Parts: sequence; C-alpha cells; structure tokens
Amino acid sequence: MSHADDVRFYCRERYVEPARKTGQKTIEIRSGDVHAAMGYRNRYPLVCSAIGAKVFEDMCRIRRTAVEGPINGSKTVFRFEILKSIGSIP
Repeated sequence: MSHADDVRFYCRERYVEPARKTGQKTIEIRSGDVHAAMGYRNRYPLVCSAIGAKVFEDMCRIRRTAVEGPINGSKTVFRFEILKSIGSIP
C-alpha cells in the first residue's frame, strides 16, 4: 500500500464514514490536520494529491465541490458532497 493510499484510507475512516453515518451532506478536510494526525513531515504535496485525486472520490462515494487555499499547503481545504452509499441506492 502506498502512502497516498494510507492518506485516503485515513480520511475515509476519520471524515467520510462518520459523516455518512450521521447523515451529513458535506464534509471538509484540511490537509494540515491530516498531515499532523499521520505524523508526516514536509509531505503536504502527498496529502493534497491523495485527497484531491479522483480515486479518493470514487473510493468514498463523494464529489469534490471546492478547494481553497494554497495548492499544496497546510491550509488547503477540500470540500466534498457525500453521495449515497452503494448499499442505500434502491
């Protein structure tokens, strides 16, 4: 498993699934929070590219609606719409 996969799995477990379980429609993920929680040093481009990748959206059934802040910085904020989970589609 790559470091990017580690970031995506962390974000899915920490942000996406809890939000989905509580019925939230949107989430936001700040790259600096993920970076710090995972104990990385100077890996902001890795974190931002993992969160900003289409594979992350597909994996989590979410759609990116906005990105704010520097492209690969600690203050980059990704906003996502939570789509229906596969199991809930009639």
